[in-house]
Amino acid sequence: MKKNNKSVKWKGIILAGGYGTRLKPVTKAISKQLLPVYNKPMIYYPLSVLMLAGIKDILLITTKDNINNFKAILGSGKNLGIKLHYKIQKKPNGIAEAFIIGQQFIGTSNVCLILGDNVLYGQGLKFFLKNAMSRSKGATIFGYPVKDPSRFGIAELDKNNKIKKLVEKPKKPKSNLAIIGLYFYDKTVAELTKRVKKSPKGELEITDLNKLYHQKSTLNIEIFGRGFAWLDTGTYESLIDASNFIYIAEKRQGLQIACIEEIAYNNGWISKKTLHKVARENSNTDYGKYLLNIVKNK
Repeated sequence: MKKNNKSVKWKGIILAGGYGTRLKPVTKAISKQLLPVYNKPMIYYPLSVLMLAGIKDILLITTKDNINNFKAILGSGKNLGIKLHYKIQKKPNGIAEAFIIGQQFIGTSNVCLILGDNVLYGQGLKFFLKNAMSRSKGATIFGYPVKDPSRFGIAELDKNNKIKKLVEKPKKPKSNLAIIGLYFYDKTVAELTKRVKKSPKGELEITDLNKLYHQKSTLNIEIFGRGFAWLDTGTYESLIDASNFIYIAEKRQGLQIACIEEIAYNNGWISKKTLHKVARENSNTDYGKYLLNIVKNK
């Protein structure tokens, strides 16, 4: 792994917009990213990824109808030792629009974008994140083998595992490597996004942005293989499957997945006193008891 350039500042963006049409009627009243994945709101999972990467300055982009709900759950981030900012996406104009909305927030920093419905789990996740952050220039995307690649943007690799081609939802895919909703970009991303032309759907496609980096030979890929789980949460069936997966993993290991207070504490961002306060507030739940156990044992 390359040595991380300490002079490079990284910020994070969580895109939690959209209408959640496949999960209606529930999503008429609440954002998909606030629905539970077993014992935690879905938004905890992408937030935990950014925190594991050591990113403390985070922008959450969501809809006008849901912004106050996110603020009620996450607040300013003070209790996690981070800074949370909020902005509104008026309508789902494509993933890449996050960089236009967040241009002022990004400033001269590099940025990691993660989609609000991404659930990632696997040993060594921090290694992959740090590896991506060790690249101060260009972009890094993540691939994951799937059995139905025609549903996703996919990456075709050459014999050296370098990106040869990016294709959005190919009818006859030549690769099973799906590009998941986790992206690392250098500080030029907002200006580069302005060069992206809208798709026939009227959206700024993230694949088209990645192609611009690929044209400059600055697009890298990290591949999550066996031992990693990338869970879909777009339908009721997949939401149940994701919840069951988290339930089984936590029950067998006795460890909470995406426990944001635990990550903050282990990162040295919050004190034991703050952790104890959150544990007491959730004392009637397994989540609170788990945090209390951390306080007692550490």
